[in-house]
Amino acid sequence: MAKKTVATLQTGSKKFTKVIRMKKSPKTGAYVFEEKMLNAAAAKDFFKK
Repeated sequence: MAKKTVATLQTGSKKFTKVIRMKKSPKTGAYVFEEKMLNAAAAKDFFKK
């Protein structure tokens, strides 16, 4: 089932990428993961922030 879902995300004119950024919480000091589904072209801009 997962292979079918990934294949449907890549078909068509838009390709999506799951991006994960690790950030350190200022309050607790623990690491927090931020996950998003973005257009493949916008993935580089996500990491520049």
